Amino acid sequence: MFKGSMVALVTPFKDGVFDEKAYGDLIQWHIAEGISAIVPCGTTGESATLEYDEHYRVIEVAVEAAAKRISVIAGTGANATDETIKMTKKAKSLGVDGVLLVCPYYNKPTQEGLFRHYRAIAEAVDIPQVLYNVPGRTALNMLPTTVARLSAFENIVAIKEASGDMRQVSEVIRLCGDRMTILSGDDFTTFALMMLGGKGVISVTANLMPKAVAQMCSLVESGQIDKAREAHYGLDILNGIMFVETNPIPVKTALALMGKINEEFRLPLCEMSYDNKEKLKTVLTAYKLI
Repeated sequence: MFKGSMVALVTPFKDGVFDEKAYGDLIQWHIAEGISAIVPCGTTGESATLEYDEHYRVIEVAVEAAAKRISVIAGTGANATDETIKMTKKAKSLGVDGVLLVCPYYNKPTQEGLFRHYRAIAEAVDIPQVLYNVPGRTALNMLPTTVARLSAFENIVAIKEASGDMRQVSEVIRLCGDRMTILSGDDFTTFALMMLGGKGVISVTANLMPKAVAQMCSLVESGQIDKAREAHYGLDILNGIMFVETNPIPVKTALALMGKINEEFRLPLCEMSYDNKEKLKTVLTAYKLI
């Protein structure tokens, strides 16, 4: 249902509040550049710092701006199951095409607890759902056997795999790749994951070069592997600099340098160090982004 290049969209701020104008402009640009879907209120969208009303307004603006031309997959995951269900129901009422559900963080449930968490959401809200496994953020790894159990639910349609472990990705695809879509959650793994049978990426780098990331995914899908590999290596340095500091600090700084948003974060995130910002400028200049 969801495939290709999907952008994990930043949330721009202006004087401490959500910058709706900049956000809408970003979405129009992404549509023109050929992105497959936008993903508001994920990690890159600083969802952890948004109040409930802000969270819902970001989703609402995304739906309005997309205007059914591309899919909107809203981040509604939380570390409490009831809270996740509440937010997912609200996102559905706002008209999203699907939701992205990060593994519960901090409380570290067992694999059985994870299964029951996602089962409860699937049973409570009839909307396409994308699991999100990102151990580096949650201190919890959703195992392939758990993913396979969850693939039995028709509205659990995909997983964003950000473990960086290609052996784990391979096992997930082997166990349930015929029943759900496997997506990359790390730009540096997109090519390898798609070669194993994955269908695309929820991308940070696509915030800066949406057309290039979309083209790489299209090349793999159409079997033009040599060209896709070349495109992968062409993006490699940019992918790397996006994580020189905590995401989304580098990508928001880059977008600010490109003139698309203000360089503004919500604490506890803050501006880049001087040295890393200079490195970022060098890379952006090499890619002709600034």
